[in-house]
Amino acid sequence: MTNSNKPTIIQHPIVARDLTILRESTTKTADFRVAMARIATILAYYALKDLPLREIEVDTPITRTTGYQIDQKIVIVPILRAGLSLVDAIIDFVPDAKVGHLGMYRDETTHQPVDYYSNMPEDLDKALVLLVDPMLATGGSADDAIDFLQNSGAENIRFISLISAPEGLERISNKYPDVPIITAAVDEKLNDNAFIVPGLGDAGDRYFGTHS
Repeated sequence: MTNSNKPTIIQHPIVARDLTILRESTTKTADFRVAMARIATILAYYALKDLPLREIEVDTPITRTTGYQIDQKIVIVPILRAGLSLVDAIIDFVPDAKVGHLGMYRDETTHQPVDYYSNMPEDLDKALVLLVDPMLATGGSADDAIDFLQNSGAENIRFISLISAPEGLERISNKYPDVPIITAAVDEKLNDNAFIVPGLGDAGDRYFGTHS
């Protein structure tokens, strides 16, 4: 069964160039982080482009005029730990956003997500919740995270990823038709180890300069 929840795939020359930097196995950690930040900024722009505004009056050096403030509480929820790599770019757009944390890791044998930590701001039901994770592979972590957030009261969730696999997209779009997905690329498939092909390897390890 399919539905109309098609992902927003960001097509931009800067994204194409920086995805190439991220995919290249010899890219150094510093260069990887810079490229990730640039793409995250573009993803944040698209994820936040329809925020509601509230009119206010401001005084310029010349006269009084109408200005605007964002009329929406925003909560960013990275799936730890790789999701942290996307947080700063969103905060640059909305410095007063709250940040929740949801800790999950992938069992290397079963390829299923294991929850180990959560800490959320209050009033998720009143917020636009941006769930962020660089890689949407099987969709297991995103599935668990969306389920957790909905059970915690969140009603307005958007999922932001850097690279997605068709398998993960199908799982999330079918199960959560009301959760928009914003991604920079949809790759070919998953391999036998549930890694995205061609992908970029383990985003968290490459961003933080560590190894599994």
